[in-house]
Amino acid sequence: MPAGRSGPAAQSARRPPLLLPLLLLCVLGAPRAGSGAHMAVISPQDPTLLIGSSLQATCSVHGDPPGATAEGLYWTLNGRRLAPELSRVLNTSTLALALANLNGSRQQSGDNLVCHARDGSILAGSCLYVGLPPEKPFNISCWSKNMKDLTCRWTPGAHGETFLHTNYSLKYKLRWYGQDNTCEEYHTVGPHSCHIPKDLALFTPYEIWVEATNRLGSARSDVLTLDILDVVTTDPPPDVHVSRVGGLEDQLSVRWVSPPALKDFLFQAKYQIRYRVEDSVDWKVVDDVSNQTSCRLAGLKPGTVYFVQVRCNPFGIYGSKKAGIWSEWSHPTAASTPRSERPGPGGGACEPRGGEPSSGPVRRELKQFLGWLKKHAYCSNLSFRLYDQWRAWMQKTHKTRNQDEGILPSGRRGTTRG
Repeated sequence: MPAGRSGPAAQSARRPPLLLPLLLLCVLGAPRAGSGAHMAVISPQDPTLLIGSSLQATCSVHGDPPGATAEGLYWTLNGRRLAPELSRVLNTSTLALALANLNGSRQQSGDNLVCHARDGSILAGSCLYVGLPPEKPFNISCWSKNMKDLTCRWTPGAHGETFLHTNYSLKYKLRWYGQDNTCEEYHTVGPHSCHIPKDLALFTPYEIWVEATNRLGSARSDVLTLDILDVVTTDPPPDVHVSRVGGLEDQLSVRWVSPPALKDFLFQAKYQIRYRVEDSVDWKVVDDVSNQTSCRLAGLKPGTVYFVQVRCNPFGIYGSKKAGIWSEWSHPTAASTPRSERPGPGGGACEPRGGEPSSGPVRRELKQFLGWLKKHAYCSNLSFRLYDQWRAWMQKTHKTRNQDEGILPSGRRGTTRG
């Protein structure tokens, strides 16, 4: 419900004229005594109240112009006429208003409470602020992308909404000395965030906190202590390329470039890859990529489109012992595995019942070897080179065996040539 509307107040009547000026009262300033055609004043002027409070207000007309007696006055709230039973005449020049159990303001700039003459003209206005004091901000997190800047964001409070304009200030200072500083670039990565672009010191901790203030009070977060070197992150790795591995139907090769932002600093980087099939929302994550800039994904489905992303975590910058902060994921890159050349069920191929194709044992051994690689050295280039050599040898051996068996007459297979 809008601010200031009690049960009876919800029974609004016709909308009065001059609605736009009414909505601008609390932005541009409400009319005061002597500012309009009729001299009138609302008391109290621009009150601030807690949600659930009651309001007793009066509109008093000064002078004796026609139609400006209390009998002809009425109230509107945010452009809607309030029910007559909420008002009572105190004397010939004063109309009182009683509102109970007020709800939060409809707009943070204040709700428009206006006193009107009989003809609908505005006599006086007041801004009504109804809300809650700010709660203690929490969950402050900060990161740096070039070791010279710092970006922080926070959560405004457990319930969040105060229904009043609430100002948040990010403060910071060197831990053991120095004066308080205030961040100036707000809303950089969301509504509750701020960016400090420069002039930060390294190798010394900072204290960071957030202060929240509105018309009903203030609150201060816990202090976060951090060293810039411990919260360094990067942009996602650029130039991610995904391609097939020859004709291997269950593999894709992923390559990327290290983020350029930190190339001039002493640091290590580790990477993560995640991938999913085209018609799924479930990602599979590869953790053990270490500091390589390439990886081969294995055990994939043949003839399937995959989306792949990579992210980076710099660590060990100038000897920092912290784990580092993961970057955002790179933009998805798509590629498809080759279609399987093996005939499937109903494909017209005849396979002996209870048996397997001649390539069955080789495929089983390949899968066993590949499974071992996935478990022990998923993205090891050396291991995959060994695997490629091993696979080529196995295929050559298998081909030679088939050729030898094809040369021998069927009746002499397995016998020794004379």
